[in-house]
Amino acid sequence: TGTEYVAPRNPVEETLTEIWQKVLGLSRVGVKDNFFEVGGDSLRATNAVVNINKELKVDISLKEIFTGSTIEHLAKIIEKSSVESYDFIPVIEEKDYYPVSSAQKRMYILSHMVGNELTYNMPHSVQIDGELNIKNLESAFKRLIERHDSLRTSFKMINGEPKQFIQKNIDFSIKSIQATFEDLKKNQSDFLYEFDLTKAPLMRVKLLKINSECHILMIDMHHIISDGTSINIFMKELFDLYEGKQLPELRIQYKDYVAWQLELQDSEKMKRNEDYWLKVFTDDIPLVDMPTDYERPIKRSYEGSLVNFKIDNDLYRGLNRIAEQTGSTLYMVLLASYTILLSKYTGLKDISVGTPVSGRNHTDIEGIIGMFVNTLVIRNRLSFEKTFIHYLNAVKETTLDAFENQDYLYERLVEKVDVKKVKNRNPLFDTMLAIENVDYIEKNKSSLNLKSLEQVHTVSRFDLTLFIHVGQNELRGSFEYCTKLFKRSSVELLVRNLKTIISIISKNPSIKLSDIKLDLDIKGNHNQVDLFELNF
Repeated sequence: TGTEYVAPRNPVEETLTEIWQKVLGLSRVGVKDNFFEVGGDSLRATNAVVNINKELKVDISLKEIFTGSTIEHLAKIIEKSSVESYDFIPVIEEKDYYPVSSAQKRMYILSHMVGNELTYNMPHSVQIDGELNIKNLESAFKRLIERHDSLRTSFKMINGEPKQFIQKNIDFSIKSIQATFEDLKKNQSDFLYEFDLTKAPLMRVKLLKINSECHILMIDMHHIISDGTSINIFMKELFDLYEGKQLPELRIQYKDYVAWQLELQDSEKMKRNEDYWLKVFTDDIPLVDMPTDYERPIKRSYEGSLVNFKIDNDLYRGLNRIAEQTGSTLYMVLLASYTILLSKYTGLKDISVGTPVSGRNHTDIEGIIGMFVNTLVIRNRLSFEKTFIHYLNAVKETTLDAFENQDYLYERLVEKVDVKKVKNRNPLFDTMLAIENVDYIEKNKSSLNLKSLEQVHTVSRFDLTLFIHVGQNELRGSFEYCTKLFKRSSVELLVRNLKTIISIISKNPSIKLSDIKLDLDIKGNHNQVDLFELNF
C-alpha cells in the first residue's frame, strides 16, 4: 500500500498484529497499515472483532474497527476499554435427540413443501488433476464424518417439533464410475435429487473417473447441516486428512452451539438487537416489486436459473478506489449500486435487500461444520437529488448498524414484525445480495490440483439474488433468478444496467442519483410502474 512498515511496540499491538495476520491470511502486518487496504472487508472485520474480544477480554464493536482501522489507533481504543469476561460455549450432556436452531427449523418446514424438495441442496463439483488414491480419499471422508456431528445428523418430528438425532456410526462409501467431460452435465443433473431428512448422512458423494490423472468429485449436502463457510472447512479438512495431516480436536459440536444460542435469545444483548431491528421495520415495508415477464404464480415458485458475468478489472479497481476513499468496503459500494438498480426499475425510494452473514459470532465455532448462517434485511432510503458519495455514506452507516446487530435471528424478526405474510412472497425481502470472498477449492494440495467446476443450476430461493465472487484479481458475478417471473433476456439486461451503474460511479462518484440513466425496457411486463419515476 506504500505505508511504511512499523513493527508492534507493546503487548496490545503484538496481539492485534497476530489477530490481523490470522484473519487476513498475511505473513506480516504493520501497526500503521489500514485494515481495509490490506485485504479487510466486513466479514473479516467481524472475525477480527470476535478474536480481539476473546484474546484481549474487551468489548470492541465492529464500528470501532472502521474508526480505528490501523492497529496503532485500535490499540489506543482498547487500552481505554474496561476488562470484560469471555464466556466459552459449554458442552451439553448426551441425549437421545437435541433441539434444532431457528434456521434449521425454518429450513426443515420449507424442505417438506411440495415443489421445494431441491431448494436446499448444496451441490459442488471439483476437478482433481493428479494421481488420486481413491482408498485414501474414502478414508478421509470417513474420518471427517466421524469428526463432525453434523455429518452424522438426521431429523425427525417429536411432539410437533423437529429434532436432530446424531448417529454414532455411519455407513459410507464413494460411488465411482467411468465418465467423460461430455457426460458431466448429465451426471450433475442425475446426482441432484431429494434428501430424506430422517436418514444420515445428509450428504452424498460420487467420483467420475475421466482418466488416470483426472477425476471429478461430486458432493451434495443438505443446507440444514451445512453452509458456505462449512463447505470451506469441509474441503480443507478433507484434503488435509487425505494428505495424512493431524487435525486439532474439536472441543464442541453443532448441538452445543444450538443449546447456547437458544439460551442467548433471552439475554440483554439480544434485547438490544431486537429493539434495533423493530425500530428499522417500525413502519410500512414496501415490496420491491420488480417488473416481471410473467404473472407472479399464486404459489411461490423455486424454479430458477443463473446468468453469469464478469466485472472487468478497470471497474473492479474503480469500486475498490471508491471504497478506500470513503472508508467503506466493496460490499457497501456494491449494495449501494444494487439498490440504485432496484430503485431505477421499481421507482421506489425505500429498498430492503437480504444479505447472508456467516453467523460465526464466537471463536469456539470457527472450525465447526453446521448451519450457522443468518440473514440480515438491510433497509436503505434513497434521495434522488443527493450524490452517490452521499448515498454511499448513508449505506455505510446502515450496514454497520445492521452488522452490529447481526446476532438477532431473521426467523425471530419475521415473527415480531407486523408484516403481511403471503404464500407467493418471501417475508420482508424478495431479492438478496451475497458476497463470496473465498475461492476455497482453487489451490494445490501436494500432488493434486483442485479446481471448482460450474454446477447445473435449477433453483432460485428468491425472486432475484445477486452473487458477487471476489477473487484476488477479478470480480465475477451471477444473477440467480426465478424462471416463473423472469426471462433470461430480462436478467441479461439487468446485468448490463448494473455494469452501467458501476461504470458511471467509478468515473464520477459525485454524480447525482437522478443523473444515472439506464436502458429500462419494461414493455409487456406485468407489474405496471410509473415510467416517469423510472427515469428520474
